[in-house]
Amino acid sequence: MMKNFGSPLKIGVISDTHGLLRPAVFDVFKDVDHILHAGDVCSDAILRELKTIAPVAAVKGNSDYTPGCRQLPLFDVVKIGPAEIFLHHGHSEDFDFMPSGTNIVVSGHTHLPRVELFGGILRVNPGSAGPRRPSSPVSVAIITIYNRARSASIIELPTD
Repeated sequence: MMKNFGSPLKIGVISDTHGLLRPAVFDVFKDVDHILHAGDVCSDAILRELKTIAPVAAVKGNSDYTPGCRQLPLFDVVKIGPAEIFLHHGHSEDFDFMPSGTNIVVSGHTHLPRVELFGGILRVNPGSAGPRRPSSPVSVAIITIYNRARSASIIELPTD
């Protein structure tokens, strides 16, 4: 769903759920226009639940072996408003390329949240939203697009 002209677009970004969708995700993503899942979904039910919030694009990660998840593409180019987003999990060296027109890259895999602007391209890794790991926070990201301006923020989720 596109908002009226002049309104910012909000994209919820999630990765590495590993079969766990925390209730806090519903609160953080309640106003998003689209959701991107950067792989290691590990449960078809997670994608169905996320689709109750907003349209979802998802890619396969290195742990996606369930029947519905193993059919996900390894990468996708998602066009949302003026953004052309290259979505992949980040586990394969086969993606040592960038599709023409890309202005945002979303990946997961490392479980470490990161937002950086590199060569005019916004790169976002939301971290891991799944089971807690001692070396990284539990987090998601929100990308905001306003006309041609792009920004992203990392949001830590409660783990209790």
